[in-house]
Amino acid sequence: MSDQSSLTPSPETQAMLDCLRQAVANTLERKRRLGQYAVLWSGGTAIAVGEDAPVQLAALREPSQN
Repeated sequence: MSDQSSLTPSPETQAMLDCLRQAVANTLERKRRLGQYAVLWSGGTAIAVGEDAPVQLAALREPSQN
């Protein structure tokens, strides 16, 4: 399956992907407005982003996010 059509999602698949992306963006924005932390996957490890992040996850943040 190396043809180009397998790399391009069908319209239905693209609609699902767009819906999921929008749901994640909405959830992250709501958590930000409420002052809640979010756990993200970055560089092969979980990191917590937000002022109230747990200490054990906050210590693993990338330097640019501290």
